[in-house]
Amino acid sequence: MTKFLLALHVLAAIIAVGPVTVAASMFPPSARKALAAPDDPRALETVRLLHRICRVYAGVGIAVPVLGIATASSMGVMGDTWLIVSMALTVAAAIVLVVLVLPRQETVVEGAVGTGSAGMSGADRATTVQLAMFTGVFNLLWATVTVLMILRPGSTTGA
Repeated sequence: MTKFLLALHVLAAIIAVGPVTVAASMFPPSARKALAAPDDPRALETVRLLHRICRVYAGVGIAVPVLGIATASSMGVMGDTWLIVSMALTVAAAIVLVVLVLPRQETVVEGAVGTGSAGMSGADRATTVQLAMFTGVFNLLWATVTVLMILRPGSTTGA
């Protein structure tokens, strides 16, 4: 059962977290393009699509820690330091995504719709720069969790 749970956990991480990290990373430059060319409907649709991908896969991503906890319980490692640190970093990544990334994406999408032919303002640029920074923090947190999962202390894989 442990191997099955571990396989589901890894698949969920790849399928759910991967798209969020990619879409969130693509969002700021796409948003700058959409805000700079408000008459380009394709640019706006790209930004909307990237935001929708982030929202949907953030919800699907809940499966990752749920399956991770089930796997860790099955393996008997719930009290291990590397797992506790990984869980804390996962919570931090979720907070960054839900509190700092997604709301700013929403603000940018609304701003892109409302700019008309006015073009991009300094405030829009500052928002996309902040968004890029918060997205980088989100991605760094997930990368750290991934490394901890691979290099976990006491691993029986021999690696």
